[in-house]
Amino acid sequence: MAFEDYDEYEQGEAVRKWIRENGIAVAVGVVLALLLIFGWRQWQAHKTSHRVQAASQFAVLQQAVQGSDKQAMAAALGDLQKNFADTPYAAFGSAAVAEFDVGNDDLKPAAQNLQWAMAHSKQPALKSLFTLRLARVWIAEGQAKQALAALDGVPAGDYGAIVAELRGDAQLKLGKSDAARTAYQQALAKLDQAAPQRNAVQMKLDNLTQPAAAPTGKHAQ
Repeated sequence: MAFEDYDEYEQGEAVRKWIRENGIAVAVGVVLALLLIFGWRQWQAHKTSHRVQAASQFAVLQQAVQGSDKQAMAAALGDLQKNFADTPYAAFGSAAVAEFDVGNDDLKPAAQNLQWAMAHSKQPALKSLFTLRLARVWIAEGQAKQALAALDGVPAGDYGAIVAELRGDAQLKLGKSDAARTAYQQALAKLDQAAPQRNAVQMKLDNLTQPAAAPTGKHAQ
């Protein structure tokens, strides 16, 4: 037998021996790999289906809001919050119902839904947005201290002008005119000259800087 043939024979025997000794382990590894691939695909399919269902339920909620159907609204929101809390649709749904409640001057449930939306928002920008809405509702409710505490949680740089304006509104509710004036000035400094909300903030500031009216009648003496 030539050395080449002998080497090939030895190599073949070595391969066959390795397969005999490790064949089961290799087979198990292949099966596990296939199961992992299959499981991953199944999980991805489940996630996609889950998001589609959440989007569908959010559409139902939007129709209920547009139709002012409180019963359908409550049912759709309950389903979103219970079964789809891990999706953005649940937070958006809570905010949509809160907006509806604010429009109907029903501030307490609006605040509760905005708190839920804020707590379940994974994206920092959304959390900040819902915090601003919650602060605005609390100010309208007369809960100015809670509003200021909530605004403290908004990261620096996020909605800077709006945060400053809301701080001014909250301080004004608390009767702190100087603090309100400072906050409105900060808001104006952060706003572009062409910003549509600039006039509203300027009016709030002007109302604080106008001198008190002179007394009239017998009290003027």
